[in-house]
Amino acid sequence: MLKVISLGGSLIIPNEINYIFLKQFRKMIINYIKKGNKVIIVCGGGSICRKYYRAAKLVTNIKQSELDWVGVMATRLNAELIRIIFGSFAEKNVKYSPNKKYDFKKILIIGGDKPGGSSDLDTVELAKKYNTKEVINLSDISYVYDQNPKKYKNAKPLKSLRWQEYKKVIGRKWVSGAHVPFDPIASNRAMQYGLKVIIANGKDLNNLKKILYSSRSFKGTVIE
Repeated sequence: MLKVISLGGSLIIPNEINYIFLKQFRKMIINYIKKGNKVIIVCGGGSICRKYYRAAKLVTNIKQSELDWVGVMATRLNAELIRIIFGSFAEKNVKYSPNKKYDFKKILIIGGDKPGGSSDLDTVELAKKYNTKEVINLSDISYVYDQNPKKYKNAKPLKSLRWQEYKKVIGRKWVSGAHVPFDPIASNRAMQYGLKVIIANGKDLNNLKKILYSSRSFKGTVIE
């Protein structure tokens, strides 16, 4: 079975590189593919991306199109890190285009393609390209909430949503580097393709195991 995973940059590099998480994540994915499965991992940018954004803006006025390239390169750097930690289990080269269907044996690592896109959108396009109906979106949040849980203590988790409901929660506008569970552009495309997206906290590896093996008892939000 093939799983398409969007690995949020907040998991790879929340502030410093989270090598403890990466070590555990590596072990789980390798165990999964040893059972004859395959995985595509699309890497996000994380804090390193936002740090570069802030630094550039403090120096001078920067066009968003230029900042977008910084975001692309941040995802590529993270993707190279993920590729090397999987060693021979992963394809030798990180790929960038979500519009190509690559032949691979076990693990395919994807970095950013070009400005104007996102790792979420890339994940959706790859899911369609490989004819799988599910995307696993891993970040540092456990659910989609009705409001920002980092700002509002009474925010309520939403365990199941239709795409139209989800889009009302997050709004319609999005720019590169914005921090939302799954961006609006990717959401529109996922709805168009009839995809299911699972939003879950990647740090909960026991929960991730349930998702990988299609258990119904996992913690997370299902959008479809």
